[in-house]
Amino acid sequence: MRYLSPPAESVTPGPERIGILLVNSGTPEAPTAAAVRAFLARFLSDPRVVELPRALWLPVLWGVILPLRPARVARKYRRIWGASGSPLRDLSQRLRDGVAAMLAQRMLAPLSVEVAMLYSAPDLPQALQRLCEGGARRILVLPLFPQYCAATTGAVYDQVSAELRRWRWLPALHFISDYHQHPGYIDALRASITEHWAAHGRTGHLLMSFHGIPEHYVHNGDPYFSQCQTTARLLADELMLRDGEWSVSFQSRFGPREWLRPYTSAVLQGMPARGVRSVSVVCPGFAVDCLETLEEISIENRELFMHSGGERYDYIAALNAGPAHARFMTDLIAQHCQGWTPAGQENLPATARGTSA
Repeated sequence: MRYLSPPAESVTPGPERIGILLVNSGTPEAPTAAAVRAFLARFLSDPRVVELPRALWLPVLWGVILPLRPARVARKYRRIWGASGSPLRDLSQRLRDGVAAMLAQRMLAPLSVEVAMLYSAPDLPQALQRLCEGGARRILVLPLFPQYCAATTGAVYDQVSAELRRWRWLPALHFISDYHQHPGYIDALRASITEHWAAHGRTGHLLMSFHGIPEHYVHNGDPYFSQCQTTARLLADELMLRDGEWSVSFQSRFGPREWLRPYTSAVLQGMPARGVRSVSVVCPGFAVDCLETLEEISIENRELFMHSGGERYDYIAALNAGPAHARFMTDLIAQHCQGWTPAGQENLPATARGTSA
């Protein structure tokens, strides 16, 4: 075991640097079965993701799932893979760039911004080390998961803690556990939806689809379900939607156990028979678009809805790297960094503060 110490330059006289770490889940390196297998092996081996005894789960994972599932998932990735590679990684990096640029104009202390993934590159421990090597003695960790869930935000806590256990000199550390009801987040979602409706016309129903989790996670105390409902209600209120004009569902079910209901696919399949033939779908639990939104929601569920008698299906993109999202993230970070700003720098321009992103 090695214990890291900050580099010499970080302890020389000068303003302390603030480190900002944005964290997302991760993505395969390529849309191939081999790359998907490597990603799923890391992802599904995490006890936070699959809460089963290792002696029971790992033989199933390595003996059944990893030999069979990657080829099918790789075909899904190929449907959404872009010129810049994985949409999740590309959009997360672009969001980081937008946030860094805005923070460089606004923050009252020198700072560095990194993006990291839980189960793929860019690696979380290496991102933390880069912040340390850049002189960050205060680090704010922002998981890109609006609603807290042990399988996502909890996994960020675990990986950050595991890396810091190896360090000799620990930085001041602050976590943002969720932002599911932050006014800036709700307003950014509202603006995105109203802009879509202004450009394309309004549909008869708004479906808010969140990523599902096994029901027993909630029974064991996870606040995720409650936070999803709060987000949905606040957003519906901001959009001035009446009961019956919107609903909530849960997607991406995996495995034989009961997950949060209602399932998105079942809701969409049943809508035309109930007279709902035009629907807009938004996914307020995803900071950026990824396989679960671009393939599962925008392609698979569109086909399901239309084949069931639907007439119009709109997927409203995630907030992604747009200016409104970067602005909200900047506001959120600035709020949580209060008290970390050295006195006397409040009115200095960025160049005078030595700010670097």
